[in-house]
Amino acid sequence: MKRLFPVLILIVTCALFVATPSTTQTVKLSATTQAEDKVTLAAEKRLRNVRQLTFGGENAEAYFSGDGRQLIFQSKREGRGCDQIYTMRADGSDVRMVSTGKGRTTCSYIFPKNPKRILYASTHLASPDCPPNPDFSKGYVWAIYPSYDIFTADADGSNARALTNTPGYDAEATISPDGKRIIFTSMRDGDLDLYTMDTTGRNVRRLTTELGYDGGAFFSADSKQIVYRSYHPQTPEQVARYKQKLAENLIEPTVFEVWVMNADGTNKRQVTKLGAASFAPYFFPDARRIIFASNVNDPKRRNFDLYAVNTDGTNLERITYEETFDGFPMFTPDGKRLVFASNRNAKTRGDTNIFIADWVE
Repeated sequence: MKRLFPVLILIVTCALFVATPSTTQTVKLSATTQAEDKVTLAAEKRLRNVRQLTFGGENAEAYFSGDGRQLIFQSKREGRGCDQIYTMRADGSDVRMVSTGKGRTTCSYIFPKNPKRILYASTHLASPDCPPNPDFSKGYVWAIYPSYDIFTADADGSNARALTNTPGYDAEATISPDGKRIIFTSMRDGDLDLYTMDTTGRNVRRLTTELGYDGGAFFSADSKQIVYRSYHPQTPEQVARYKQKLAENLIEPTVFEVWVMNADGTNKRQVTKLGAASFAPYFFPDARRIIFASNVNDPKRRNFDLYAVNTDGTNLERITYEETFDGFPMFTPDGKRLVFASNRNAKTRGDTNIFIADWVE
């Protein structure tokens, strides 16, 4: 489930969009291009041949198919009031809506072993209308819509079928690379915890039990480990505030840390201790490092960049230097390309688009 943060765009931990042309923009690595378009930045030594895949509006949370040839993402294009799910080729062409067009959607994924099936969360069973945005008058919050359920469908969006039917929030689902398990966040037991289930929705197993939010999880390439983001309140005041917001179906995304655990929920360990909003973690193909987004270097906590870190928390490395937002990174299975969302080269303040780049090791 997407969510962007205050100044950029509002996403919901897996979500946003609007785009237009479906053709890929070729970027020349010249000083003129860098100055005018801000697509390729000189400081970004790990990224080469950056290409913009969507053009305008709110687009985000793009994730590769198992063969790296397709992407699935969220967008508000076509004048829609809230996010719907789209697919496109990895060059930005052949954009198609694959959700129902009803309700709000988030957190989509293509089955790694079967690209003819997709996964996403939607509120459309409760209502065809977009659920209301949360009230930001008392601070920035994420809405945990109780009407979210997880759906599977054919790649063209047909034959949508719910995998969850419990009361409360079910979303943020991704699939293990071996195609056997789905991991997702749910409030079915009263808190925001991680669960796994098989691809038919059966054999649900709870993996986290600590008070607080656990979500945004992905498996390692060998399907043996899980990386995720967490907020676990510690003081009595933090606990009370978290419970109060949760009762209102809200959370405050001000401090997240990156965690890892075994695929069965054992051996949980905290990777980052940055005291910032660190989210959208994803394993490198060798599972020795993690790439994620964080606002740790911005005193005002408004600018998010991509960072890499070893799984033991050492060797933190900044990857992007765009002055507003970079987030939601994912590697191709071979680790040669990286897709991410960014405010760079925005035509209008707040535009978020999807970019793809070659990774430089």
